[in-house]
This record gives sequence, C-alpha cells and structure tokens, in this order.
Amino acid sequence: MTAFTPNAPGHAGLGEKDSRFVAVAELPWEKAMFPGVEYKTLCMDKEAGTMTVLMRMAPGATLPDHEHTLTEQTYVLEGRLVDRDGECRAGDFIYRPAGSRHSASCPEGGLMLAIFQMPNKFYLEDGRVVDFVGGDWQEKWGAAAKAAGLG
Repeated sequence: MTAFTPNAPGHAGLGEKDSRFVAVAELPWEKAMFPGVEYKTLCMDKEAGTMTVLMRMAPGATLPDHEHTLTEQTYVLEGRLVDRDGECRAGDFIYRPAGSRHSASCPEGGLMLAIFQMPNKFYLEDGRVVDFVGGDWQEKWGAAAKAAGLG
C-alpha cells in the first residue's frame, strides 16, 4: 500500500490491508506556499499522484495561476470559492477538468475538502512550476504523471 496520511498518529504498524482511520482534529494545519492558505493532508499516494486535503483559506487568500493536471474535485464546507467562471458556496461542489487553468480566491475565507487525481501545477512569475507547498512539480510528481500517461 503506497497511500498514507502524513502526521497521523497510530498508523505505524498497521497491516497492508488494514483501514486507516484519520483523526482529522489531531492533524496539524500546515502552511501552503501561498499566504493565508493552510491544509491537512488526509490521504496521499505519491506513486499514483492522488491526494485528498482539507484546505483552509483566510479571508482574501488566493491560489494564484495554476493548472489542473488531472481532475480536481472540491466540496466547499464553509465560505465560498471564487474564480472567473463563478463561485462555489458552502454546501456546493465543483470539479475542474484536466488542463483547466485559473486562479481562485476566498473573499470571506473558506474551508474545503479537495481531491486531486494529480496535484496542480502552479506557475510562478519567476518561471518555476511548483506544487502546492512550493516543491518542484516535475521532480516530485513527474514519475506519477508519466505512470498516468501524462508525459
């Protein structure tokens, strides 16, 4: 099993086929590379590139220009998520197709459950392409992308 939950207490020593119960309240909030954006990784599989996160954005926080490598699914728990195509309010769900590109913000702040088939590519002004936490996208996710037939 290659999926895991970083920082999850009680997962060490579990068998390959054992269920992983995640006490979300016990996971620390981690800072993304973008001001006002924090997350808790609920499940990650680096080999497959899949990831599920609980994301919290402070009022006015923005996710800058990024591309959805594969489908991204987001369920808004609190607040609203806004981009050029419209807005997704608490209790609403949005998914974005592979190859779509945009920036998004939470004017009043927000809490979302986000499921990635492959982490997004963020395009920085200095030309670098990074993931959500600032790691070189190709270095961290290139093997998973290749295995998924993306290049």
